[in-house]
Amino acid sequence: MRPNLAPDTGLAARLFDDLRARSFDGVGITREAYGPGERMAHALVREAAEALGLDCTADPVGNLHMVLSGSDPAAPRIVLGSHLDSVPQGGNFDGAVGVLAGLAAVAGLKAAGIVPRCDVAVMAIRAEEAGAWFPTSYPGSRGALGRLPAGELAIRNMVTGRTLAEHMVEEGFDPGFVARGERVLSAENVAAFVEVHIEQGPVLDAEAIPVGIVTGIPGSRRHRAGRVHGQWNHSGGTPRRYRADAAIALAEFAVALDDAWGRLEAEGHKMVCTFCTLATSAEAGFTKIAGEAGFMLDIRSVDPRSVDALFEDMHRLVPLIESRRGVRFDMGPETGSIAAPMDAGLRAGLRAAAQDVPVLEMASGGGHDAAAFAAAGIPAAMLFVRNQNGSHNPAEAMRMEDFDAACRVLTRWLVERVA
Repeated sequence: MRPNLAPDTGLAARLFDDLRARSFDGVGITREAYGPGERMAHALVREAAEALGLDCTADPVGNLHMVLSGSDPAAPRIVLGSHLDSVPQGGNFDGAVGVLAGLAAVAGLKAAGIVPRCDVAVMAIRAEEAGAWFPTSYPGSRGALGRLPAGELAIRNMVTGRTLAEHMVEEGFDPGFVARGERVLSAENVAAFVEVHIEQGPVLDAEAIPVGIVTGIPGSRRHRAGRVHGQWNHSGGTPRRYRADAAIALAEFAVALDDAWGRLEAEGHKMVCTFCTLATSAEAGFTKIAGEAGFMLDIRSVDPRSVDALFEDMHRLVPLIESRRGVRFDMGPETGSIAAPMDAGLRAGLRAAAQDVPVLEMASGGGHDAAAFAAAGIPAAMLFVRNQNGSHNPAEAMRMEDFDAACRVLTRWLVERVA
């Protein structure tokens, strides 16, 4: 790195502190997608970007673009960024790391007096954590890329009950932009998208490596509203052979699917299978045999064949359990996302930029906006920052020296591309 060039991680540290102070809910961090918490976070980073002299605009679906102008405004731009929303009672770093790393890198370029050859945009993307609020994935990035189906504007927020379109309008944006199939970003005007993110898992911390270079983002198949229908009955008066116990049937299903996952993993399939919820219904109570139970199921892999293999096992298991337990499964609608390999050229450039920073090449476990960019034909890459205590929980942690290491890699890569 040039002697006078360094990312402004001090700026990022101050913004991390401000974000935490303004979105702490008494337990963890809550920044609602298309809601007050996300609105606050966008206003905060916009103020910081404007103080740096960046040109700041919000697109019709609410993504914030903070642009350092280049010498050739017609050239395809470089986009750095991530999201600022959170899950309910989550952590402070998930998503925000990518936005603030982008600001730190661009601030470093400005301080060094570097005028890039093309525009460099730091993008604060809306609603990456939509799955915690709306039953969809990446509406902010897909909306900007012209890849959000108009029908998804009608999906309802699982907390407020209002539609995605209503939330967009409430925040001052234009769902009609989506309905008309318009876009602001494409492979024609974006040369590359790079997203920095905490790992959200234990691998980098266990391996004592500060930074990861992501090889690919998993696709998923999900059932968000699965039900098991049995028969309500008295827990004392109903012998085992007369029961249609939805709770036991669901428990058997979960264990059987976990066993199938283990078998497939032993055969070389790399995936994760999670029952995000397993619960009887609100009518359940003491002295009752559960007549109904519900679940949310999330299966992910970078290789879609692995997910499909486990779904084949699932469809084999369900009729067997239905017959044995006298219940009926209703899997509900299936949702999902497509796996996205990260661009080989960008990955090589990030490896070269690492220099004295130890890095590990690894697949992502979670979904990220970079997948939406890759699906749109835009070269995309990700850097992971080592973090502690997982993610999507209040104990989520990250050391600033690890964040600084990732920012140095990002800044060196950026200078090689645009200076």
